[in-house]
Amino acid sequence: MNDRTPDPTSYASDADATAPVETVRHEERAAVTTEAHESGRVRVRKSVSTYPVEHTVPREVEEVEGTERVAAAEDDSGEVETLPDGSVSIPVFEEVLVVTKRLVVKERVVVRKSTVVDEHQLRTDLRREHIEVEAEGDVEVRDGLG
Repeated sequence: MNDRTPDPTSYASDADATAPVETVRHEERAAVTTEAHESGRVRVRKSVSTYPVEHTVPREVEEVEGTERVAAAEDDSGEVETLPDGSVSIPVFEEVLVVTKRLVVKERVVVRKSTVVDEHQLRTDLRREHIEVEAEGDVEVRDGLG
């Protein structure tokens, strides 16, 4: 396209009546491209819930068939002892349950995204110049644009 747009009111002078008068017709063209724009976000949240569990676990508890029970002292050795009166002192043991928790991987969550192509109807207005040649007086105009 030519950047120079002639004055539409300029005509050939009477002295140069055979010279053609020229003008340039322009029209707009649409060039459609695409750009990537963020249309939203996906947020993945992880939460922790607590739930009760019950397990029945067998444990051993020693029972004494005797008449006297005495609480153990802090420095009790846990050994069988013979007391001065000739009786035997036997320590009584019980198993203590020990609960150990550990974190294990239960599952892995994979989030994937993909790109899809869809059709989008685009509407816009383009400008187009039209040229009309009008004759004044007794002049015949022939269309040579054909």
